[in-house]
Amino acid sequence: MPVLTGALALLCFIGPLSTDMYLPAFPRMAAELHTDASGVQLTLTAFLVGMTLGHLVFGPLSDRYGRRGPLLAGAAVCTVGTALCAVAPSLGWLVALRFVTGFSGAAGVVISRAVVTDVVQGAAAARLFGILMTLAGIAPILAPLAGGAVIGAAGWRGVFWVLAGVSLLVTAAVLVGVPESLPKERRLAGGVRRVAAAVREVVGDREYVAYTLAFTFGFGMLFCYIAGSPFLLQNVLGMGVGASSVAFSGGAVVATLSSAVGARVVGRTGPERLLRGGLFAMLGGSVALLALALAGLLTVVGVLVLLAVVCAGLGLVVANAAALALARVPGASGMGSALLGTAQSGLGAVVAPLVGLGGEGTAVPLFLGMSGCGVAALLALALGVRGRGAPPVEERPVVEVARDRA
Repeated sequence: MPVLTGALALLCFIGPLSTDMYLPAFPRMAAELHTDASGVQLTLTAFLVGMTLGHLVFGPLSDRYGRRGPLLAGAAVCTVGTALCAVAPSLGWLVALRFVTGFSGAAGVVISRAVVTDVVQGAAAARLFGILMTLAGIAPILAPLAGGAVIGAAGWRGVFWVLAGVSLLVTAAVLVGVPESLPKERRLAGGVRRVAAAVREVVGDREYVAYTLAFTFGFGMLFCYIAGSPFLLQNVLGMGVGASSVAFSGGAVVATLSSAVGARVVGRTGPERLLRGGLFAMLGGSVALLALALAGLLTVVGVLVLLAVVCAGLGLVVANAAALALARVPGASGMGSALLGTAQSGLGAVVAPLVGLGGEGTAVPLFLGMSGCGVAALLALALGVRGRGAPPVEERPVVEVARDRA
């Protein structure tokens, strides 16, 4: 299990590294590529759109053909596509290649979650998701710092060469550390008709939909911040590239520590209670930031403290929402993970360019988007699990749970 956990954590690195490592270069990229904030943010949108579609492809493929083959294919294509980003001759080419890397990189995200639900269930799954997030939290901590250093030495193109090297390392980790976790007798056969039936089964579960929406809009708050943070920290608050990288990494440290605490107490507290508490913290911090922005009272200290509250809530939301959602569909975990990730990256693709519409000198659209996502997450959870208790906490392997429900 330690080897598998380490390999899955590396798979989780791809997403945050691909989005966070080149964030400090956004203002410089805008100048070099002769575009504005929204234009540069299109590279992030393209990555998220590609990841959205990739979830829809790799999730069902992994349910049909097993986890290992699609995982290796996605990792290999992501490595090549990232290397090509480093030599992209224009913004258009960069946007297209970011789409390719997002599409192929989705394999690691969606299939790693499916692998977790192949081997554990309930509180054990929430705990493993928490451990993975804690380990993967190293990526967003180091990414802006490493990105700032690489940008200073080799420009923004150097970032993509580093990312290509990391993708190659991830491919090797899959080869060595991720065995096939879905035996042939549990794979979904029957082609398109069977896939459609699996989709109907998954989306027909009201609790799955509620937890998925809570997960999605919780991540929507993060994507708003990811897209808007370079301009918030550098243009609005006047921080330099190095200082803004440290500030962004500080938020990742808080989220990682929060996730580690959540993984330790989930057996006693329950995943649903932690999920709700995390969402309330994220919404409270976002609304306070919006109020300060509207009043023109944003300060470096005030913003960083409230962002730390948001990040602490995020650490509790991600692992518990994913575990609760996938626990509802143990017989189609690949499809369940695919739809979870599709909604997540799809919303991210929508909100990423919107936070820049107000220009580079205001943070109101950023905090308005974060607050709106927070309200939507809590509303979806309240409506979807209304009048119901939290799902039972089961520690048994998912194979046994699925057999009992059949």
